[in-house]
Amino acid sequence: MAKDEQLSLFPKFTEEQQERAEQQITTLQKVVDFEIREYTLELLIEKYKEGEIFIPKYQREYVWEERRASKFIESLVLGLPIPYMFLADSKDGRSEIVDGSQRIRTLDYFLKNDLQLQNLEKLTELESFRFNDLPLSRQRRLRKRTIRLIELTDKADWETRKDVFQRINTTPVNLTDMEKRRGMFEGVFSDFIDECAKNQKFRILCPINSERGDRSERQELVLRFFAYTENYMNFVHRVDDFLNDYMKEKQSNFDAKKMSEMFEDMLDFVDRHFPYGFRKSTNHNSTPRVRFEAIAVGVSLALKENPVLEPIIPIKTWLNSKEFEDITTTDAANNRKKLFGRIEFVKEKLLSSE
Repeated sequence: MAKDEQLSLFPKFTEEQQERAEQQITTLQKVVDFEIREYTLELLIEKYKEGEIFIPKYQREYVWEERRASKFIESLVLGLPIPYMFLADSKDGRSEIVDGSQRIRTLDYFLKNDLQLQNLEKLTELESFRFNDLPLSRQRRLRKRTIRLIELTDKADWETRKDVFQRINTTPVNLTDMEKRRGMFEGVFSDFIDECAKNQKFRILCPINSERGDRSERQELVLRFFAYTENYMNFVHRVDDFLNDYMKEKQSNFDAKKMSEMFEDMLDFVDRHFPYGFRKSTNHNSTPRVRFEAIAVGVSLALKENPVLEPIIPIKTWLNSKEFEDITTTDAANNRKKLFGRIEFVKEKLLSSE
């Protein structure tokens, strides 16, 4: 096929269409004003220790295993390019780490002598070394090694910051959905969710393994509880969009006292009547989301209808049934019918007299 014939297969746009496209670009372009900084490793860690550069609480806990941390340090020692860290100027003038919290903590641990290098691919002679085991000349060179950072300035509005944050954290190896929400919707409601997640009774009744706990799983469950209890009838098919919309709506418009009481009433009821809390048995040390949703939301909806509820039918008779196991074994988180089914199953069993 000739080149002219190939070109004829592509759509041709009029000047008017091109002008509309250009207008849309101009309209939607946001002020993404940033500065590129370069700090020595020594200065970077000093600023981190003094709190001038800080990790916001929505960021995940330190989750890098020694092998991954060691590989990062190995790259640093070899002089290989290190990915830019991404910061944002905060209201108080300090710099908030948006992307790079694992790296800066690894650097801090290494310089504090708390990281022992393991499973190195190239520098095998440094196996099991700590920072203080390096020759003094190498320690000095490492401290002088520069790290580049991109910092979004205070000229960027909140919507722009949220958009940038979401775009640089789109892959699952970076942040979970809940970790992203805590960054995008930072504020009083996010703080409220964090406080609920720290509730001691909740942590006992709803155990979460350490890996999931470090990735904001407790906050995820708390958010699901409130969102489904208040609004599950409007759920369509995407959990992430549903929870994002709910969190955005509640950012500055929620009744903390009322919601706390609802959460605590639910936990008190589960504590009194469910022998293993949200777990399937005493042998289970973590709680599946679907089981938590079914019990927590079902209990709360039943208490809304009858605040002094005392189950007539023994809970054990249906809690250990095959029917309940089936509806809380398969996730199908985006399936509206199954979500309704597991929530209403618990609610109806608790309110039933037969």
